Amino acid sequence: MAYTLEQLRGFVAVAEELHFGRAAARLRMTQPPLSRQIQKLESGVGVHLLDRDNRRVSLTPAGEAFLVEARRMLAIAESAPELAQRVSSGYYGLVRLAFTSASTFGILGRLLNELESRLPEVHIELFEMVTREQVAALAAGDLDLGLARPPFDPELFESRLLHREALLLAVRDDHWLAGLDRPLVAADLIREPLIFHSQQKARYFYDLIVSMVPVDQGNVVHAVSQVMTMLSLVSAGRGVAFVPASATRIGVPHVAYLEILTPIEEPVELHLLWPRQSRNPALPRVLAALEHLMP
Repeated sequence: MAYTLEQLRGFVAVAEELHFGRAAARLRMTQPPLSRQIQKLESGVGVHLLDRDNRRVSLTPAGEAFLVEARRMLAIAESAPELAQRVSSGYYGLVRLAFTSASTFGILGRLLNELESRLPEVHIELFEMVTREQVAALAAGDLDLGLARPPFDPELFESRLLHREALLLAVRDDHWLAGLDRPLVAADLIREPLIFHSQQKARYFYDLIVSMVPVDQGNVVHAVSQVMTMLSLVSAGRGVAFVPASATRIGVPHVAYLEILTPIEEPVELHLLWPRQSRNPALPRVLAALEHLMP
């Protein structure tokens, strides 16, 4: 089916005026070329769209149906340049954002609210992934932006610190450690069963805790990758666990959160991470909109 935008505009003008002379004047053209446009359009569509004689013009049933679609196609065509300009400028588009499960405890919702307010025409598509998966997807071009844990390859990625928080010890609320009126030290945990972060699937937290708090790996009774799983096990009395301070927002019953002394006061970091070679024009706008959220 072949027809041009000029033919569609000519048909809409005739259909609305129901008069070739008035339609031609409206389009600032003469009547003979307008008549030829309508003939070519009907030939391309394969049906009569207009009934006309020397005194009147009317739409056929097919013409009435085609008028609806012609108006829609013209509206799309007329808005396409503006849409392309908005996409090119980064004000309209899609950003694929990955996040770790722990980042949902406060920071993710605040980030999404900020983007919705500042860039309402940029759609954010969400993916839950651990940092290792995010890095692979960003490198492959399957993601635009990540909320991830360091370290990152500076040759492939750019990153900005988004959030920093304390490391706490989660214990069951009737645990004897919950009765101590002071910050905990490593010596308090010598005989405690530990619910630890998996060295393979939660490497960032594993390395962080090992560097911050000297613990006996022989005390590890469970190794898991998700904070929610750790807290569920703590609630069941299976042991104690190191968690980021944002985990206090989850509200798992029978769990208390205790301060623990670490060489760095807020050692847990969350970064915005993106590929250096990103071609998504909306990404710089997103990063600029989030600038004031960064410490």
